[in-house]
Amino acid sequence: MTGSEVSPSFRLAYVPGVTPTKWVRIWNERLPDVPLTLIAVSAAEAFDVLRGGGADAGFVRLPVDRTDLSAIPLYTETTVVVVPKDHVVAAVDAVSAEDLADDIVLHPLDDTLDWESPPGRPANERPATTADAVELVAAGVGLLVVPQSLARLHHRKDLTYRPVTDAPESRVALSWPQDATTDLVEDFIGIVRGRTVNSSRGRTPPPAQQTRKRPDTGGGTRQKPAAGKPTGKSPRIGSGGPKGGSKGGRRGKPRGRS
Repeated sequence: MTGSEVSPSFRLAYVPGVTPTKWVRIWNERLPDVPLTLIAVSAAEAFDVLRGGGADAGFVRLPVDRTDLSAIPLYTETTVVVVPKDHVVAAVDAVSAEDLADDIVLHPLDDTLDWESPPGRPANERPATTADAVELVAAGVGLLVVPQSLARLHHRKDLTYRPVTDAPESRVALSWPQDATTDLVEDFIGIVRGRTVNSSRGRTPPPAQQTRKRPDTGGGTRQKPAAGKPTGKSPRIGSGGPKGGSKGGRRGKPRGRS
């Protein structure tokens, strides 16, 4: 921790497709006196917002420049292709990039996927945003490959989507400036990592649980009988045997009687 002053509020940036509702709810339950402000940012501007002090932390898409930003990877998204509902792709469960070779595949300027070579045939112009590309898909101009959360964000009744099995995947992370790791940032990291309120950094951990003693049933502690002492039980075959002898007795020549 490098920060020592507690901010009167916590500002959380998030990129399109990320839904921070669950974490915000937990924050409000644990720190009701510290308001949390959500700041919607594009994937391209998210890092500048963090570096410029416009947010204390943010949900971003990897990669992150670790020179001045810290990051905790959270999850990886499925990549899907958005198509009109009457497109042939809508009839299958999943496709490969090669299956899209004959289609025009739109590649918006704010694309979050790290393509070595985008699939399909390129359009004459690249759409400015993913939202613009979705509109073009609805108009029958081409298809769009995006993280599944963006397909859900821009859902339309006349469109659907299917997984692309061999496409690059987008990873979402929590990021914040390295030189501004405040107590509130640490609190939010604990929430995102699933720590309980008592195990969060800076809070008093729960006392160690003591080993429970067995309840006294009135019989006291059962001890093993000392060697050579009778246990109170009847002797069994093999420890002297019943009258008349037994095969379970001692072997060898019997002793004479006096």
